[in-house]
Amino acid sequence: MREIKSVAVLGTGTMGLGIAALCANKGIKVLFLDMPSEGDNRNATADAAVERMKTIRPPALDDLDNVKHIETGNFEDDLAKVADYDWICEAIVEDLQVKRDFFAKVEPLRKDGSIIATNTSGIPLKAISEGMPERFRKDVAVTHFFNPVTIMKLMELVPGEDTDPEVISALAEFCGNYLNKGVVHAKDTVNFIGNRIGCFWMLSGLHKAAAARKDGLSMETIDALMSAPVGLPNTGFYGLIDLIGLDIMDFVGKNLEANLPANDVGREFTKFPAAEQAMLERGQLGRKSGGGFYKMLKNEDGSRSKETFDLDNEDWRPAAEASHDETHATLETMMFADTPESRFSWDLMVGTLCYAADLVPEISDDIVNIDNAMRWGFGWRKGPFQMLDAIGPQKVIEKLKGQGKALPKMLEVLESAGADKFYPGNGTFLGLDGTFQALPGEE
Repeated sequence: MREIKSVAVLGTGTMGLGIAALCANKGIKVLFLDMPSEGDNRNATADAAVERMKTIRPPALDDLDNVKHIETGNFEDDLAKVADYDWICEAIVEDLQVKRDFFAKVEPLRKDGSIIATNTSGIPLKAISEGMPERFRKDVAVTHFFNPVTIMKLMELVPGEDTDPEVISALAEFCGNYLNKGVVHAKDTVNFIGNRIGCFWMLSGLHKAAAARKDGLSMETIDALMSAPVGLPNTGFYGLIDLIGLDIMDFVGKNLEANLPANDVGREFTKFPAAEQAMLERGQLGRKSGGGFYKMLKNEDGSRSKETFDLDNEDWRPAAEASHDETHATLETMMFADTPESRFSWDLMVGTLCYAADLVPEISDDIVNIDNAMRWGFGWRKGPFQMLDAIGPQKVIEKLKGQGKALPKMLEVLESAGADKFYPGNGTFLGLDGTFQALPGEE
């Protein structure tokens, strides 16, 4: 069994900073490297990142004294020091060729038995590993943390085709039991689990929300529905994309277009609707640009007010208050009414749940890892299969059949098994083979 007692974090941006701080908080010896700086202090980039750890919000350090566990350096002068570390975690720019070139430099420097990982959020590991030495392919994995690293519970762990199972066991043990992360076992597919499903929800949602606006729903109503009633964060739909940024969503869409399987339904939604594309082109990206779908204004009297960018009129207006009645107040009650709110909620939410139900075993071997990924990484109160249980799988099956739609794989499995729920409440879950299996230990 391999042990991890020291970590080299290569890259001091947002993700590298978070991973280094997380390890330092646990008293782990950390080597923290980045590009060399000009001037007298060639470690200035890494040193500045350590200083940011002390001041950023939310706080990265449990105690400012934890920086004593971090040694800074740079890629030119100090890369050979990785030979002294058990886990080498790369967190540089999200560019395939840059990562491959960088790993080619790191590979001959590390010791036998060390673990090497990339923190990519969506580049397939097989693309990074192709043509690399056998030792590298055996010792490499994806360790995809979510931002902010010290706050978000999720860490997706992805092996390559040749990865030694001991590498996965060691990373799962260290990140789960020592760093207190919620480790989810994912497959080496585009965007892994959390971003595959979460980005489908957002990108398909832009198109389905456009149809809902034609059905009489306001943007504020859409956000009100896609929050507490369905167990999602209170940012709502448009509010979440404002937080992430249209530029990031555009990058995600292009990555999905290039890498999704040819028959994947997500291909229909990789490009923005016209109004959102126009926003992107004029730099109206979200909070980072001062406004996207919403913006906050400071009034002359010191108070603040909110404006909405009306996508249909393509102009700003005062934000409206949105509410919902009892029919649309919960996931269980809102899906089957004959109202614009219910039609939209069914279209987006059940569409996303069915998408997830068709991705076993492509992105994960079981439903538990998928549910955990969405709860821990996107703040969903229930995972997709837990949501289906709340709505009623048999009701969903009946409505899908009534609409002439094919059942997604896991709903077919449930129907064939004669089961009522994916989680019957007795400590088991429905497996791909149609049998109920014991749930893993509680988080």
